[in-house]
Amino acid sequence: MNTLLVVIFSFGYLLLLFGVAYWAEKRSNQNSNTLKPYVYALSMAVYCTAWTFYGSIGRVADFGPDFLAIYIGPTIAAPLWFLIIRKMIRICKAQRITSIADFISARYGKNTSLGTLATIVCVLGVIPYISLQIKAIATTFAFLVNHPQHTSSSTNISLLSNIPFWITVLLAIFIIIFGTRKVDSTERHEGMVTAVAFESIVKLVAFLVGGIFVVFFLFNGFDDIFSRAAAIPALQKSFTFDSSYNYTDWLVMCILSMFAVLLLPRQFQVAVVENVDEKHLYKAIWLFPLYLLIINVFVLPIALAGQLLPISSNFEADFSILSLPFVYQHQEITLLVYLGGFSAATGMIIVETIALSTMLSNNFLIPLILKVTPFKKIFIHKVERSIKNIRRLSIILILLLAYAYFAEIAESYSLVSTGLISFAAVAQFAPAVIGGMFWSRANKNGALLGIISGFIIWFFTLIIPAIIGAGLLPKEILSEGLFGLGLLKPNQLFGLSAFTTLTHAFFWSMFINVLLYVLGSLYTKSTNQEEIQAELFINVSKYRVAYETSVNRTGQIKIKEIKSLMEQFLGQEKTKQLLTHFSRRYQLNLLQEDANADQRLITYAEKILSGVIGSASSRILIESIVKEEEISLNEVVEILKESQQFISLNKELQQKSEQLKKASDALELANMQMKEAEIIKDDFLYSITHELRTPLTSIRAFSEILYDNPELDTLQRQQFLATMIKEIERLSRLITQVLDLEKLESGKQSLHHQEIAIKKLVEDVLHALSQLIKDKNITLSTSFPEHIPIVHGDQDLLSRVVNNLVSNAIKYCSEKDGEIKVMVLENEGCIKINITDNGEGIPDKDKNYVFNKFYQTENQTKKAEGSGLGLAICKKIVELHQGEIGVVDAETSGACFYFTLPIEIIS
Repeated sequence: MNTLLVVIFSFGYLLLLFGVAYWAEKRSNQNSNTLKPYVYALSMAVYCTAWTFYGSIGRVADFGPDFLAIYIGPTIAAPLWFLIIRKMIRICKAQRITSIADFISARYGKNTSLGTLATIVCVLGVIPYISLQIKAIATTFAFLVNHPQHTSSSTNISLLSNIPFWITVLLAIFIIIFGTRKVDSTERHEGMVTAVAFESIVKLVAFLVGGIFVVFFLFNGFDDIFSRAAAIPALQKSFTFDSSYNYTDWLVMCILSMFAVLLLPRQFQVAVVENVDEKHLYKAIWLFPLYLLIINVFVLPIALAGQLLPISSNFEADFSILSLPFVYQHQEITLLVYLGGFSAATGMIIVETIALSTMLSNNFLIPLILKVTPFKKIFIHKVERSIKNIRRLSIILILLLAYAYFAEIAESYSLVSTGLISFAAVAQFAPAVIGGMFWSRANKNGALLGIISGFIIWFFTLIIPAIIGAGLLPKEILSEGLFGLGLLKPNQLFGLSAFTTLTHAFFWSMFINVLLYVLGSLYTKSTNQEEIQAELFINVSKYRVAYETSVNRTGQIKIKEIKSLMEQFLGQEKTKQLLTHFSRRYQLNLLQEDANADQRLITYAEKILSGVIGSASSRILIESIVKEEEISLNEVVEILKESQQFISLNKELQQKSEQLKKASDALELANMQMKEAEIIKDDFLYSITHELRTPLTSIRAFSEILYDNPELDTLQRQQFLATMIKEIERLSRLITQVLDLEKLESGKQSLHHQEIAIKKLVEDVLHALSQLIKDKNITLSTSFPEHIPIVHGDQDLLSRVVNNLVSNAIKYCSEKDGEIKVMVLENEGCIKINITDNGEGIPDKDKNYVFNKFYQTENQTKKAEGSGLGLAICKKIVELHQGEIGVVDAETSGACFYFTLPIEIIS
């Protein structure tokens, strides 16, 4: 395939990602709330990397259906997200946690050592995983441009023509632009998340298209592939586990994948840090497993097809989905499949690198800088620039390490084996993270012992063999053991030889990890700070309100110093907003800047800064300027309770204050209200008598004429009688409307609730008025959404509202080329009905009065038939249905009357 075409395709796709991310950032405040849950759920599909796109196929070729364990684990874990991930989200929002390392550090007393350790484990554990994404890009690119001379190595390409290297560079630029725009890591990266969700769609579509091509174009469907494969003994193992299969491996992979979907830095980033609303979990809990199911439908048939059809013998089975359309000369499908794999790889690299860079900067580099006085002064002098530069440096460092691993080691290992190495690494966090959320005795000593021991065993049993395989360490370590000790063989640690390499590593690392975590926590004492954080983590829902100001320090610092510190990190404007909100909520005076800061303010400042530099770094920074005394857990719990009581008492006092103010205002305005009531009564009596007098006068006049002139001819007599009947009907309508209005205003009108199909209701009203519309030569247009939710209400009363508004539109429509538009739409939990005419419209100064009683008789310049009570009645009916009614200018000319109805009305 033409090299230039593949290059343009690759870099063009990256530019498209830039465009999607930029567009999403620009429209972040306009994005529909209905789409956000789907974007959130699709962003979690970053779990499906090049391993899913290519590696699962290769896994089938070697081990049959055991690849499904990687997807069954997360599917089984999904129902537990309401227990685990929701609690994580609440904790992270309360304490402004930005990464899995920060989570562990914060839980165990905001311990810097734990944060640093977790960062090292993540970086070393996930770098191989990032490198396999680069390998997937490099291998597929080389296959397309070099076939049939393709070889599995692509590192012999010169630097200037090394496309994977330059793609890595471009990804670094993308991540720097959209991942470091804000110093506050708790602020959402909407551009990045949208781009990742977009990539999830691309890779799914590409995989399905590739699968459909293989199954239905190269073969005659699933039956054809399976029957042909079943006839070959060597392929029968792909359908089921053979007798030698170790089912312990299946269980281990299920457990590893359950942990991975929670603890991988990129999964924690999209599922917890980027979560906008915990209700989005309702969507993710079924959409994410469904995504995993769909993307794996064609894995088995593609793997079988790759072995049934002739493909280049030196090409890995992992890439059958790409090689099959390529060999059979379907260039457009080949490019789409390549794009899907490219998307799967780049999406993982983007999110994983952002998560790791945040951890590396907040839990390793910044704490290091803050502990060295000269560096600290430089850092504090230009905080925002320093933080961004540190994160940019972290991004570059991570991607360079991943590329170096790819160039030196990753070429020797399959996608799946490398991915499982990373799964086993992050699994070492499971005891500290899950135990820390539910076990109060857990402390930093147990967590440190567990993670360190688990990580060392992981490194010795999985990474050392990889390094030996690359020729960087002597092979004797494998055969004779470290230092010649037989018990220290990486693949047979302590003499255990019954398991495969992965299961062996997982067993020993998790066994020692959990054992030391439990023993270390039981037999060592927790510090006061650890006990405080344990209480806040475990009982996050209990202390949710008081959490924001959980006082856990007793040191002193001036208000102006706290303010100055926050301004250096957040800027003056944002600091002012935060402190103003804080002072109003807790009734604190922050204007006297030379006074000592309230302890809650110090803790609040630390929490805010933790969103920028991490909990460990923010604690170091606060401790450096605040001299503290020890405070016990019991004291903190009492403070939290007092804080909750204070907040409740404050609300009660505010309510009482408002009630007293209302009572005072009521007494002060009582006389004025009485006078206004008299005026209103007089105006109403005047208006109603005026309205009654008009038809009565007309009826009397015509009656006297008929009485005094018995000789009138029959035609004239009928005209007079017709006029009298018309005036009597008008009088009857007026009396009926006055009684209806009184009934509505007094609350005597009861609603007969029933399910209402709004579309049918509107259409029935328009049909009843169709002849009148036709007589006036008015053009009527309607617009309804495809699906209108059912509302509950009184159908007769609501029909009356629509009838009145449409009738008014007919009356005031343009006499020439009259046009009425009726539009129904769903808007933020409500049904909205717009009725627009193209008449003269309503002046702005009169729009506040059109729904007043008898408005027409006092303010209307264009007199029409009617009582002036119609709109007042409409308003009362809509308000009884808990809706709103109003009028605005139409887009061109005329007026647009609208009213809303909530989709669910509680009667």
